Amino acid sequence: MTSRKPDEPLARNSRLRLVRPRALATARRAVTTRRTRPAPRPPEGTPPRAELARQARHVLADAVRIARWAAVERGPESALRAGPEAVPAQERAAAALDLTPGQIRAGWDRARLAGLVELHGDTARPGWRLHAWDRDDSAVLRGWVALFDAWSLVHPAPEGVAPSAVAEVVEAVPQVLSLLQLSQGPVLVPVLLDLLGQRVEELREERCEVPVAEQSPDPASTAPEASPGTDGLPALLDWALEGLAAVGALTLDPRADAGHATLTPLGNWAVWVKLEQICVAAQSPAGNIEQSAEDMLRGCARLTPGPARAEYRAWLAARTLSSAVTELLAVARGEDALLRGLAFEALRVVGAPAEAEVRATVAEPSLRPYALLWLAEYEGADPDDAQEVLTREEATWLWVDTAAAVADHGESELLVRHLESAVQGTVPALLDEVRAVGHPRTVQVLVALAAAHPDPALSKAVRRAAFQVHTGGA
Repeated sequence: MTSRKPDEPLARNSRLRLVRPRALATARRAVTTRRTRPAPRPPEGTPPRAELARQARHVLADAVRIARWAAVERGPESALRAGPEAVPAQERAAAALDLTPGQIRAGWDRARLAGLVELHGDTARPGWRLHAWDRDDSAVLRGWVALFDAWSLVHPAPEGVAPSAVAEVVEAVPQVLSLLQLSQGPVLVPVLLDLLGQRVEELREERCEVPVAEQSPDPASTAPEASPGTDGLPALLDWALEGLAAVGALTLDPRADAGHATLTPLGNWAVWVKLEQICVAAQSPAGNIEQSAEDMLRGCARLTPGPARAEYRAWLAARTLSSAVTELLAVARGEDALLRGLAFEALRVVGAPAEAEVRATVAEPSLRPYALLWLAEYEGADPDDAQEVLTREEATWLWVDTAAAVADHGESELLVRHLESAVQGTVPALLDEVRAVGHPRTVQVLVALAAAHPDPALSKAVRRAAFQVHTGGA
């Protein structure tokens, strides 16, 4: 932008270049220092991705058929979900696909867990992975990994077992999978049972659930408390192994004397991927996997998007999704606009389990633009086109919020370049709408922009707007 003559109207030489706003990318560039990290290679003997994807397609073949049938029917799909009203639709699907009603129900659950269908209230829609299933191996593998992560929902837990014992086993299973992956071959079930028992005891000690001797001096009274549910571990291990086998992660050899379990190529690859993610996060400068959501996001702020997503996945893998989503949204509600954007980046990695909580934040003005963009991309919109879901006011609010992130963490040149991403065509129009939108950081953003911009006339106009906002003037 060039300087104007004293008597020249500001609007004449203050036209902005209309570019597609990429707010989060701008905010990230404020603090990004590029670093290259070589892509890790899977263990020797791991099949190529195309072969892994072929195996994943085989595991989910029935789920894909059912999801496609539901997409064509366009109505019975929601009736497949559950309840007595679903029986007629299930019977029609079974007849059309030559499957039993039980297979239809199981396949529908798998389709939902793998992201082949997405539930929006009472309506089920084809997921983006279903559209990409035949041509995108990465989408297939991500869908299968989502099913693998949900193995405990695929196979019902044994009846009569305390929910706390089931939760302990689910939390301990990654240790069992790690042993199977490191063994590179079959492992006897008794060995896995011994490891599972040790891990469960460690979890109980970490939670201080084992009573100390002073509180229970009678050994007979402490025995049941010291190992609650230990007698049920063999049945729970069988349940876990059967659930993992049901999703194609391992195979079982149920011999009479001592059975053994072996990871499939898919299961071996998935465990390696998750271990690699955890190692990447653990080796980061801040040790992000152990950090709170706020500290983790700060540690990821200087990473480029790819490595940052890997760290988000590792951080999420180390805690329950519900608590992680709650923690990320709490950070998003804070004052740091950069962390707000990064929190929603991490929520994109969470995907479907975060939908309900993200949708609830649409009513919060500070989170609404981010939530609308997240939901648009979740429902299949291209990230470059997602901005179209925002109103002019919401886009302006997001522009100010991103400018606040740049002002707090970036350089003045980047703040000047950010001016060109505004949806308004001229600086006067931008200033009018920025003043009207009511962002709490408006004054600070305008003052920083006025100080950074090299055009004296434009700088003066921006400074005047900041003063008017500060004093409540028109």
